[in-house]
Amino acid sequence: MSPVDGAGVSNPNLPVDQAVTEGRVPGRREEEIPELHEVDCPTELQEQIEALMARYPDRKSASIPALWAVQERYGWCTPEGIRQAAAVMRVTPAYLESVASFYDLLHTSEVGTHRIEVCTNISCWMRGGDELLDAFRAAAEGEDVFVTGFECLGACDIAPMASIDQRYYGPLEAAEAETAIGQLKAGQDVLPAKALAVRPLAADLPGGALAGSDDSSPHRATNPPSSENADG
Repeated sequence: MSPVDGAGVSNPNLPVDQAVTEGRVPGRREEEIPELHEVDCPTELQEQIEALMARYPDRKSASIPALWAVQERYGWCTPEGIRQAAAVMRVTPAYLESVASFYDLLHTSEVGTHRIEVCTNISCWMRGGDELLDAFRAAAEGEDVFVTGFECLGACDIAPMASIDQRYYGPLEAAEAETAIGQLKAGQDVLPAKALAVRPLAADLPGGALAGSDDSSPHRATNPPSSENADG
């Protein structure tokens, strides 16, 4: 007899697991899926989430991008924003809350208007990532800026680096943290010389794969690559 079945010859004092004999009964009323008319979802957000859902055969696969859309609109995944997304997706708010609370880049509590993630993984750590994080935290103290360490941002070639409002910058020095915060407050371009978006492609450098080739080559990149991965 299995221990979950209760008392037996080898375990006479073992209690019976109620889940085996009666099934699992929720201790509270099952949460209902909110109706659209109950949540006053902005039309733009509704259309955005519906377009995301259309990309997937299972609507739940759109949960992360839908929550990202909520966060982009409200600054974080607010309870009301989650209810709005749940109503559009026809899932419970609790389901979306469980997704939002799992991922570091989705915030379930209010954060600053500006967000900075400093990479602290091995490549950045060996080149001063911890000191860079401390410098950003000190520079952002008292400001409307959320600063956190991040396990890996996938840009080891520009270590130590940080993501500032979803844009990658590096290699950075601790002394540049205060400059970056000041530029954010002033609405200026942040550390333009350190932005990954303006770095040349390897193929465009002297001796690169396309050196001496015709600019009309169909394989030649005409724009800098996207520097971020939102699912990080």
